[in-house]
Amino acid sequence: MTQGGEHHATDQLRGATLGLAAAALFGLSAPVAKLLLGQIAPVLLAGLLYLGAAAGLWLHRAIARPTREAPLGRSDAWRLGLVVLAGGIAGPVLMLLGLSRVTGLTGSLLLNLEAPFTVLLAVMLFREHLGRYAAAAVVMIIAGAAVLKVEPGALGADTPGVALIAAACACWALDNNLTQKLSLRDPFAIVRVKALVAGATNTLLGLVVARGQLPPASFVLGAMALGSLSYGVSVVLDAYALRFIGAAREAAYFATAPFVGALASVVLLDDALRLPDGLAMAAMAGGVALLLRERHSHKHLHSELDHEHLHEHDEHHQHAHAAGDPLGEPHSHAHRHLPLVHDHPHVPDAHHRHRH
Repeated sequence: MTQGGEHHATDQLRGATLGLAAAALFGLSAPVAKLLLGQIAPVLLAGLLYLGAAAGLWLHRAIARPTREAPLGRSDAWRLGLVVLAGGIAGPVLMLLGLSRVTGLTGSLLLNLEAPFTVLLAVMLFREHLGRYAAAAVVMIIAGAAVLKVEPGALGADTPGVALIAAACACWALDNNLTQKLSLRDPFAIVRVKALVAGATNTLLGLVVARGQLPPASFVLGAMALGSLSYGVSVVLDAYALRFIGAAREAAYFATAPFVGALASVVLLDDALRLPDGLAMAAMAGGVALLLRERHSHKHLHSELDHEHLHEHDEHHQHAHAAGDPLGEPHSHAHRHLPLVHDHPHVPDAHHRHRH
């Protein structure tokens, strides 16, 4: 296997592992949040979830060793602002408002709409390429979502509830694609900013709606603990997955989140698994399995590019160092990619956005 092929296989495995781990942590959030909604209003709960994430991540910054990742810069501000607005503020509020009108099981399965929305944006607006296996995987995921027939009184859902969760998924799809563009920066820094701003904003809005009344302390602590895992650790792992495999493929791996949520709903909320739910899960799982089989390789051109990120001196990073550049690998510094034409397996990461 060539050096490029080895890196591809390693990044594919890293991306899959991190994406699946992020999905499992996030998947638990819907049924557990459903339990908390009985005591905490949706907007306030969204704020507390992100405040919990922010608390955990800023604590990590205080005790962790200095990072070698590339820092956020001024040019990243507008993307980061949209990430916070769409993924940190609008998405959670819409999801929790929707969850207040549907069962935990239905809400968990509907969250799988995030995957096709992410893929559509990635392909149509952000120039990611989908091969036949990846395209088939997307079709299976969408088919799985379509199998879930939601009717008032049947699975505890109504049209506004479904629409609110679908809108939340659209917000997170935009968030995913914008975060992918930022993912060469320090993922912990990205999520720290997102969690703190989103948490403070939604908590303030929630307190205004609740007229300053806080729920019992045990529920506040429970919400923040859930947020530290499902909105903190999960989102950091997801940012790394976006770096390695791109937004479209990460979305398919993250589609396993509703499986975890649906199973947890059966245990925690006594929701029943019905035949349509099983068929939906099977179709979505089949889509993820197809994605794991994808192999994409052809001769391609790397145009000249200047940027900064954590890297090793592999086939794509052959450049001279200035006097002040860091020693040891991996390291981060501003560097230039010279034009390069070669052929190896690859995914649409930051170095492989090209015409097909």
